Parts: sequence; C-alpha cells; structure tokens
Amino acid sequence: MILALGADLVEIGRVRALLERHGERALRRLFHEEERLYALRHQDPAPSLAARLAAKEAFQKCWPESLSWKAVWVGMEGRKPTLRFAPELEAALREKGLKALLTLSHERTHALAVVLLVREASG
Repeated sequence: MILALGADLVEIGRVRALLERHGERALRRLFHEEERLYALRHQDPAPSLAARLAAKEAFQKCWPESLSWKAVWVGMEGRKPTLRFAPELEAALREKGLKALLTLSHERTHALAVVLLVREASG
C-alpha cells in the first residue's frame, strides 16, 4: 500500500557552486561517506551529488519528522540506487512495516529524485 510520495528537483549548477565555495566542508556536512565516495569517482561529481540531495529531500517529504542530512543517504546495489538509513530511522521504518523505493535521474542542468513510501505486505 502506498503511503506517501515525495519528489525533488535540484539544479546541478547550485551544487557545483556549493562545492566551489565550501568544498570538503560541504561534502562532509551534507553527504554520507558512501555518497561521497561514489560521486567523487566521477569526473564531475555535481550531478551525482545533486541527485543525492534530491533523494534526501524527496524522502523528507514522505517522513513526518525532521531529519538530519546524513540520516538518509543513497547507496548502490549494483547499478540500482537505494535509500539507506541511520539505525534509529531504519528501526522506525521496520517497526512500522515501511519500505522506501527510490528512482533518480539527472540530465544537463537538473537532477530529480522520486521516493515512494510503501507499507510492506505482511505475509
């Protein structure tokens, strides 16, 4: 059962400017280590980082409480992006029988994330 839908669009140029102004400090404040390592493998990390910011915001739109930037992050399962959570948030999702589904996309100027929060069927 679908409980919530969140979407967010991030301008890649704004992320690029953030990195130019604040560099490593911004990376460490906003992104989990897994996200930083993934994005920094690319020649231009800004599109990947923008998509990850969009994913965090999209999940926040589904969740009733405020979260820190690193409570939710994007990991990869092969070529598929997936949301990962800090232990307390992971426990809350599990306790409520919830799962978050994610899709990311980016093109030249913008990155998009869509999160679907669903209640897992109890077998």
